[in-house]
Amino acid sequence: MVKLLANFYEFECNLFRSVNRHFDRKYVNFFFRNITHVGGATFSICTLLLFIIFSNHSLKHTAIAAGLSLALSHIPVTIAKKLYPRRRPYLALDKIKVATNPLKDHSFPSGHTTAIFSSIIPFVLFLPTLGILLIPLALCVGISRVYLGLHYPSDVAVGMILGSSTGLFSFLLIIPLFS
Repeated sequence: MVKLLANFYEFECNLFRSVNRHFDRKYVNFFFRNITHVGGATFSICTLLLFIIFSNHSLKHTAIAAGLSLALSHIPVTIAKKLYPRRRPYLALDKIKVATNPLKDHSFPSGHTTAIFSSIIPFVLFLPTLGILLIPLALCVGISRVYLGLHYPSDVAVGMILGSSTGLFSFLLIIPLFS
């Protein structure tokens, strides 16, 4: 079992480095440094509040489900960060490219990735064609976390699972209340 975990960690570090090594590319850097904020608290909360305030009926209910999902999804994120205090890759690995003033809290799981997936899944369930736009957007946020040297790929994968699960749960909980 220990050997399996060591092999997985080595694979993950290699995958991490293959993404992070492109950090010096000007336009890619600009894209990922900006897209990452879509998964941040300010953008997520403000966007959902605007949908709740300015939309009506089904779209408003979906935004409420997304807001609930966003709030609920960060409970397991907070617990996991305390139970599994994983150092961020730029602190644990050599020769990692990272922006100035990077986050210093624990990396597992990715809160930004959890936030974006928990916010988009109710909208994708409400109108599946939105998935064509929203799922690639969410994936870009997840990739940005690795690109910026802040998360391992497994941090992002767990964030995707947590966010998607709470998005589904919240949608299934809220939508029947308004039907």
